Amino acid sequence: MFFVIYSHKMAQTSPRPVFPPLGTLRAFEATARLGSVTAAADELCVTHGAVSRHIRSVEDWAGVQLFERLGKRLKLTDQGRAYCDALSPAFDAIASASARLKDATRRKRALIINALPTLAMRWLLPRLAHFQTLDSNIELRLQTSDEPVTRMGKGSFHVAVRREMMPLPKGFVAAPFLAESEIPVCAPKLARALKLKTPADLARATLLHADTRPAAWSRWLAAAGAAKVEQSATTQRFDHFYLALQAASDGLGVALGPLPIIADDLASGRLVAPIKGPALPSRGYCWIVPQELVDDPAVVAFCDWLVEEGK
Repeated sequence: MFFVIYSHKMAQTSPRPVFPPLGTLRAFEATARLGSVTAAADELCVTHGAVSRHIRSVEDWAGVQLFERLGKRLKLTDQGRAYCDALSPAFDAIASASARLKDATRRKRALIINALPTLAMRWLLPRLAHFQTLDSNIELRLQTSDEPVTRMGKGSFHVAVRREMMPLPKGFVAAPFLAESEIPVCAPKLARALKLKTPADLARATLLHADTRPAAWSRWLAAAGAAKVEQSATTQRFDHFYLALQAASDGLGVALGPLPIIADDLASGRLVAPIKGPALPSRGYCWIVPQELVDDPAVVAFCDWLVEEGK
């Protein structure tokens, strides 16, 4: 009876390479393909002497002559030609694989953002160019919808932007990034024509309602101590909030404008806020991400950017 003991060192021993170093093979293949050591040296950005040493190294390793040296000229031997014919496709395959790998690292990551229409048009879209300057490897694809995220399916978006919701749907992660408050706004000409200054003056105006915010005017008028105004003022309804804001810009009536969503409209003078009344806090905005994407680098980058912009 006998025992064979294998040491850990023996088990970890690497097999002997079955081909010469890759650099020497590149030098041989380039010389054989181009028919010149000088041309091979230029292609590989090395010296003439380095290419010659690499070729001799391959010949020494193989124990065969790969070139016949006729003065300054080189001619492939039969064995050298056969070896070159086998190596060239292999190097082509390596070059092709390397190009695909490099192209893949340069390809932009698509990030689907699904946002509420009014926020997308009035606040998010004007700021997206700034995000692209911060991370040019992320291609943003903006979609608009007011549909609940639970009906959309997780695979249809990476980040959703909705008004704050409680409780949060199961399987999602969310965080607030933008607070909101509402004030009455209208076109400058309408404010002057109706001499709008106090909440009671709104009885002379058309109140523009949005189906997506059905109780907004009732809340604001109650907070302003002018609840009776809603009974006497004329009204006009729109199915989307951004249509009510556009109607206000066009002089059709007075809408409740959310700050800071309408900040650019106020700054440009497209809208004015003539009524002395409260800036009534309303539900702010949050980003919502499927649980499985919460650590995705592109998702994290965009959500962090939203928080910074919201400040």
